[in-house]
Amino acid sequence: MTQPPDLAKRLQAILESSSYRLAQEDIELLGEKDLRPLRLQLELLKPERVLHEQGVGSTIVVFGSARVTDEETALARLAALQETATTSATPATRRELALARRRVEQARYYEQARRFAQLVSRRFQQEERCDFVVVTGGGPGIMEAANRGAFEVGARSIGFNVNLPHEQAPNPYISPELAFRCHYFALRKMHFLLHARGLVAFPGGYGTLDELFEVLTLIQTRKMEPIPVVLVGRDFWDRIIDFDYLVDEGYIASKDVDLFTCVDEAEEIMAALERFHAGAAPDKAPPRTPGPC
Repeated sequence: MTQPPDLAKRLQAILESSSYRLAQEDIELLGEKDLRPLRLQLELLKPERVLHEQGVGSTIVVFGSARVTDEETALARLAALQETATTSATPATRRELALARRRVEQARYYEQARRFAQLVSRRFQQEERCDFVVVTGGGPGIMEAANRGAFEVGARSIGFNVNLPHEQAPNPYISPELAFRCHYFALRKMHFLLHARGLVAFPGGYGTLDELFEVLTLIQTRKMEPIPVVLVGRDFWDRIIDFDYLVDEGYIASKDVDLFTCVDEAEEIMAALERFHAGAAPDKAPPRTPGPC
């Protein structure tokens, strides 16, 4: 019997059909609304499996603005704007100049984050230990500074990037095997804290404040074990949040102010962590299979 001429095309259509794809290879299927629970589970499991395989025992979380730059970059930006302002002194240019001058001042936070990451990484990532590994949101600014500090002393660090409307690229200082990308902010914040033995918050905007207050709320309500919370930049935090006023108005208890410490220098961050943990923090981390650290 002669085979109908269209069967070969039909077979090809079958092989290319979305229904014929293996379920785990069907990206369109995985993106469906009713499969959100599966996506949430996968986003929780993948980093945890990798961190376990890499032997990461405990982490230190570093939050802060994505807009702060290192001093060299800030000075170069200011110089370029000053040159432009000589020929075009518009209100917009003056506003940009004022902000550029602020960025030069704020560069000290970048350098302190970088310095802190150097100190904590050099101290704890030795003798094949993976304790107090720096973890950031993986982007620019303070996140870059912390990842960079670890990189500069030959240590590893973690980055949890997140999908944003304007794509946030990972900074190049994250250890490639510890670079993750998240879709869900909630899962990203959970990963920040699963192995955290401390939180260091530098000045920042909505994202930094959101992440900081979530941690303070979790500790306050005993939804997580207490960890040291260190706010860097006394002048900034004193102005941005009047914690004493919250106490005076009865919105928080006086003891809630003891949930954090304010400092200015990288060495003060280290001292605050040491006071809280009394040198025993890494030993409290869950046992891990030795990894490449």
